[in-house]
Amino acid sequence: MKILAFESSCDETAVAVVEDGRHILSDTIASQADMHALYGGVVPEIASRKHVEVIAALSAQALRDADCEKKDIDAVAVTYAPGLIGAVLVGLSFAKSVAFAWGKPLIPVHHVRGHIAANYLAFPELEPPFLALAISGGNTLIVDVRDYTDLRILGATRDDAAGECFDKAARVLGLPYPGGKPLDELARQSEGGIYTLPRAHVDSAELDMSFSGLKTAVVNLAHRAEQTGRPLDRAALARDFTNAVSGELVPRAMKALTLTGYKTLCAAGGVAANSIIRADLKASCKEMSCKLYLPPLSLCGDNGAMIGAQGYYEFRSGHTAGMDLNAYATRNIDA
Repeated sequence: MKILAFESSCDETAVAVVEDGRHILSDTIASQADMHALYGGVVPEIASRKHVEVIAALSAQALRDADCEKKDIDAVAVTYAPGLIGAVLVGLSFAKSVAFAWGKPLIPVHHVRGHIAANYLAFPELEPPFLALAISGGNTLIVDVRDYTDLRILGATRDDAAGECFDKAARVLGLPYPGGKPLDELARQSEGGIYTLPRAHVDSAELDMSFSGLKTAVVNLAHRAEQTGRPLDRAALARDFTNAVSGELVPRAMKALTLTGYKTLCAAGGVAANSIIRADLKASCKEMSCKLYLPPLSLCGDNGAMIGAQGYYEFRSGHTAGMDLNAYATRNIDA
């Protein structure tokens, strides 16, 4: 089964063709990073307009790269939630028009479900049940993947997502947008241990997380150094900050493995590309004798292939939609 898949939840327009949920036939992406770098972050209105400008040509390219025509496509999958509402609407509206014009089924896909499904593309042997640590710019979740379309949230951030926290820390450290990779590179230049940063604990919810206090602490440290003229060890602060984020994520993921009895953990989302977090996950899973799946960096960020992968399993479960399908800025993964 070949699925034409669309992803436009933030600042990357992505179109892919995926076969049987496991094989990437094409995966085309138009990034807007350089444009948004001028503003230090994503400008929603600009993102939406750029999606409109490139999505048709990108779709044609994805079909060419996959050596496919309309007759070869069996269904159309699309991100319908969550994300920047204007951006999501562009991809959803275009996918609807293709599905309607071609007479193909329309498959709604939750963005975070797509991130988890990226692991199916990288690791054909992977099958549920397993635990997923979904960490991105807009979401931070510990997910019980009971089956391909039966996912339950075990833990989540109570405020900021881990990725949003990384973006803010990178900005106050004077790093370019997007800040994840530059901050990772800076952090690897130091062993840290210089700055004391807070670690959150949520009473009666041991798997839940909080990053707002950590974000505020980094901002205050940087501003205080600027105001007093004291030197700021940027590399050490980047390392101590990353260690603090990892200290929120990794122990809770290990705790969730213990509680569920699972022996398999998957990471997913843009923050899963961070080298320090990846190393901490590897060390902890090795200590617990658990299997760890880390998607390649190319599949950590937003892409259309992950939507096609999850779309295949949504279709198999009978999850299709009509032309009245709406977009949502927020939506639970288990909705």
